[in-house]
Amino acid sequence: RARAALSAARAGARRVRRSPPVAGMGFEPYDNSGGTCIAVAGEEFVVVAADTRMSTGFNILSRNHPKTLQLSERCVIATSGFDADAKALQKHLKADHVQYRQAHGKEMGCVAAAQLLSNTLYFKRFFPYYTFNLLAGIDKEGKGAVFTYDAVGSYERTNYSCQGTGRALIESVLDNQLKLPSPLLVPKQQSAYGGSEGDAVDLVKDAFASAAERDIYTGDQVEIVVINKDGTRRELMELKRD
Repeated sequence: RARAALSAARAGARRVRRSPPVAGMGFEPYDNSGGTCIAVAGEEFVVVAADTRMSTGFNILSRNHPKTLQLSERCVIATSGFDADAKALQKHLKADHVQYRQAHGKEMGCVAAAQLLSNTLYFKRFFPYYTFNLLAGIDKEGKGAVFTYDAVGSYERTNYSCQGTGRALIESVLDNQLKLPSPLLVPKQQSAYGGSEGDAVDLVKDAFASAAERDIYTGDQVEIVVINKDGTRRELMELKRD
C-alpha cells in the first residue's frame, strides 16, 4: 500500500509539472469598436460618411452610435477605433473650438482645425488615443479639403480617404474612381474630385453597401454629411443589420 501511494504521488507530481501554465489576467486599456469612415473632397463641397454600428469582438453594442461630429459650420470630424477614446477626443476638440470662437469672434478654419487635431493627437503620443480620424471641411478658398491621420497625429491633406475596419475593402475602390495628383505637387495641379456632389454621395453609398456585406463591424446605417457653400445637410442610408 505504501508503495502504491508513493507511486500515485509521483505520478500526480509529474502531471502537475507537465500541465501548461495558466495565463494571468492583465489590464488591456484599448479595444476596437469597429466601424468605417469615408471622406471625399470636391471643388466646392466635401462629403463625410460613417456607419453607426459599435461592436466589440462578435457582439454588437449599439446600432445607432454616430461617429461624426460637426466642429464648426464648415468642418466635420469622423472617428473610428476605440469609442471611449473617440468620444474623449471629440469632446476635447469641441471645447477648443468653443474657446476659439469666444476668443476671436469667429469660427476656426478647416486648415487650422486640422493642425489642432494633429497637435492634440501628438500631445498624447505616449499613451495615445486609439482612434483613426478623418477631418473634412471647406477651406478659405471655398474648396473641399480632407485630412487623414494616424493615431499619433501624422496627417496629410488629400482629396479622399478612408479609415476603420472596412478600409481594406473600400480604399481600392476609391483609388480606382478618385485617384488624382497630390495637392502637394509643384506646380500645383488639380487634385479635387471633379465629379458632382450627387455622384460623390452615390459613390460613398455604394462603397458602404459593399463593405457592409463583408465586414461584420460595418453596418446598420450610414450617416452622410455634405458641406458646401449653402451650409450642411445630413442624410441616413440603411445598411445590413446582421
